[in-house]
Amino acid sequence: MDFLELAKRRYSCRKFDGARAASKEDIEYCLEAARLAPSACNAQPYRFTVCLGEIKNQAASCLGFNRFATDASHLVIISEESYNISASIGSKIKDIDFRSIDIGIAAAHLTLAAAERNLDSCILGWFDEKRLKELLGIKGRIRLVIAIGYAAAGCAPKEKKRKPMEEIARIKE
Repeated sequence: MDFLELAKRRYSCRKFDGARAASKEDIEYCLEAARLAPSACNAQPYRFTVCLGEIKNQAASCLGFNRFATDASHLVIISEESYNISASIGSKIKDIDFRSIDIGIAAAHLTLAAAERNLDSCILGWFDEKRLKELLGIKGRIRLVIAIGYAAAGCAPKEKKRKPMEEIARIKE
């Protein structure tokens, strides 16, 4: 499928089929796509912790009202790591948090790779960070949790409602 078809297929799934699990190969493919994502000064200031089985269920209990993620076959927890020296200096000089940008880019790559493999996903920002860190032994800030699996029967991407192009983009000559 071409990129726009892929972008249309990827949506925030909120009802997973708990009986179907993504394969190890598909999850590794998604992680490789995230690993290849660009980052400021190639710092890659993130870590991916993949949870499945009982630890996934325990992690899902930290997701507040996002309990639907319990039925996803995998949770990918993205935690923040230190910059390399050049990205750290650049961040201070420009007063820009490149780590958050880099984590967003990696999450986009990961979820689009999942969609390419006919997996569904949902990027979650609402969770009990303290409990997740304790459960998983993560030291850095947890920035995102991504639920990955197969959508439940009858769930499919809906037509995306987005602002018109002229409201979000302009071309200057």
